[in-house]
Amino acid sequence: MSKAILSLIKPLHRPQPKTSRKFLITPHIIELTNEVCEILRTQGQQWEETLQNRFFEEDIAPSEVAHLVFDKVRDCELGLKFFGFVSQNRFSLDGFAYSSLLKLLARSKVFGEIDNVLLECLQSEEKLPTREALGFVIRAYSESGLVLKALELYSFVLKTYNALPQLLACNSLLNGLVKDGNMEAAWFVYDEMVRRDDGGESSCLDNYSVCIMVKGLCKEGKVEKGKRLIKKRWGKNCIPNIVFYNSLIDGYCKRGDVKRAHELLEDLKEKGFLPTQETYGAIVNGFCKRGEFEKVDQILKEMDSRGMEVNAQVYNCVVDAKYKYGFVGEALETTRHMIEVGCKLDIVTYNTLISNACRDGKVQEAERLLEKALNSRLVLNKLSFTPLIHAYSREGDFERASILLVQMTECGLKPDLITYGGLIHGLVVAGEVDAALTIRKKMMERGVSPDACIYNVLMNGLCKKGRFPDAKQLMLEMLGQNVSPDAYVYATLVDGYIRSGNFNDAKKLFDNIISRGMDPGLVGYNAMIKGYCKFGMMKDAVFCISKMTKRNVYPDEFTYSTIIDGYIKENDLYGALTLFCHVIKRNYAPNIVTYTSLISGFCRCGDIAGAEKILKGLRLNGVAPNVVTYTVLIGNCCKEGRLAKASSFFEEMLMSKCNPNDVTFHYLVNGLSNNAPCAVSRTDNESGLDKPMLLDIFGRMISDGWRPISAAYVYLMAGVLYLLHMFQSLLAFV
Repeated sequence: MSKAILSLIKPLHRPQPKTSRKFLITPHIIELTNEVCEILRTQGQQWEETLQNRFFEEDIAPSEVAHLVFDKVRDCELGLKFFGFVSQNRFSLDGFAYSSLLKLLARSKVFGEIDNVLLECLQSEEKLPTREALGFVIRAYSESGLVLKALELYSFVLKTYNALPQLLACNSLLNGLVKDGNMEAAWFVYDEMVRRDDGGESSCLDNYSVCIMVKGLCKEGKVEKGKRLIKKRWGKNCIPNIVFYNSLIDGYCKRGDVKRAHELLEDLKEKGFLPTQETYGAIVNGFCKRGEFEKVDQILKEMDSRGMEVNAQVYNCVVDAKYKYGFVGEALETTRHMIEVGCKLDIVTYNTLISNACRDGKVQEAERLLEKALNSRLVLNKLSFTPLIHAYSREGDFERASILLVQMTECGLKPDLITYGGLIHGLVVAGEVDAALTIRKKMMERGVSPDACIYNVLMNGLCKKGRFPDAKQLMLEMLGQNVSPDAYVYATLVDGYIRSGNFNDAKKLFDNIISRGMDPGLVGYNAMIKGYCKFGMMKDAVFCISKMTKRNVYPDEFTYSTIIDGYIKENDLYGALTLFCHVIKRNYAPNIVTYTSLISGFCRCGDIAGAEKILKGLRLNGVAPNVVTYTVLIGNCCKEGRLAKASSFFEEMLMSKCNPNDVTFHYLVNGLSNNAPCAVSRTDNESGLDKPMLLDIFGRMISDGWRPISAAYVYLMAGVLYLLHMFQSLLAFV
């Protein structure tokens, strides 16, 4: 019942309790009621005519037995049929009949019909239902999550009858309000229950009422206030029991105060209360969150000593916590122990194992676990399939991911945003943007709307493919779907404009974001800084750092590496080194991109010694050179004819298990073929430097009359074979 309905209800005088009927319920009346119910159940399409004939034979109106019929049928469809029959024949029902009808409808929770009946019967005193009947409706609303409707009807009952609905209805409403986190309204109801409670047989408050409020307080972290509430109601229909202790213990554990929760456990045992599964479960959960597994083991042993079986829910909590704290072996040992003691793994256990196997890259193991769960006839859910779909998507096995998606739907499960999101992200990372767009289309057809994150992933993929117009079109579609762009979406657009060479539009968009009071975030600022550097506007790039720090957005390694790379590309090695020193002083750890940019800068200046110092520095800081780092060094050495150096770097690259790329091979082939005479001499122009073994092979081939370019390719092949030989030797030794 909505406020709009309540506003149509006329103010009523406070009704007097109804205690008698207009006529006695005789055996004949009961027999007639039974006949009516039988006609409704069995007569099919002829029921209406049969009813009219039956009542025509009696000197009784259908409305006079309506309340008895509604009480008898127990089937809301039959009750509504009879209600329609009475209404169509213009018989007027009284409050008793409406009360019985409302109780029937409330049991079946047909809320559309309940609203219609309430709208009709609450407008006159003659039709006004009993307080008990309205209590039934309040319970039905509350138990079905329609808590605000229940609260409105509760207020109506309070105002109209100057009395509360029955206790069960009030407790149901209290419970619904607390679940929804609406503690203000819960206190309004509870305080009225306390005010009207006389402590007698017709109590307006009981243990359950107080326990509901204690749970609500504990949910808010106000455990001490919950304890005070119990003490305040002590002896007034509020007898302490294990449920109160469980609520307080759970509250302390969720607040992170496991010590006090454990003290309360000891206190309840001293007072003669027996802890339950729920008691121990809350304590175990608290210790698990803190990673105190020795205490967890003590609690489990105590449960065993009391002859209490540990259920799967408690074990699941332990398994999940051990995974989160990195104790993978111990987590698996716990699952083995579960099986040994006869505690069956449930779907939560399997989901935890599947998720962590996928996280550790053990996808085949995760799939075997899924198969086991199916063979155990457990009911799978989204969490059973989603980690596997994500894992296969990360590995680029989209065929298997798609098969699992189909299998998921065949199990009656509807893939959600998270499920589709992992598949779309994997496809975009693999460069399959069109396939990702197809998945987005299918998810929308199935009623799952993409969020800003999925749109951002797709737009990012389109921009990297050079399809910026398509990315802009996707942005328009996003706005049409009423999905608000976030900082990441705008950053993607800024980056897209920059990639397409449209710096002015990128800057306009970025300035527009700032002027609208939005925070571009670190990603947005980094995108703009990248644009400044790409177009040689280094002063603006540095000034952008100043602007972002004033807005409490602080640069990261990517910010600095982008600007340092920008300085290098502008041939400003001094500017790059100055900023690099600033980064070191601020205790930032430079990444491989920063080091590689500096190495490139020194190489551009012909300072190989300086580049090697940077290479030595990055190794000392625990950063491994990558293919770009080695390729920059090899390419520069080849251009300057320093074949020994280039070959040395190439051998080092192979030994570091860093795979060369096409650019590396191109530099080496050109360098060797263009500087073949240098390879014939014992040393190159770097006095005293012995030729690497592979370069010696190349020199011998040139001396034997090989064409330089052919010798260069054989040289590279020899390098790769040498590397394979070294690995095989190591494996044989192991």
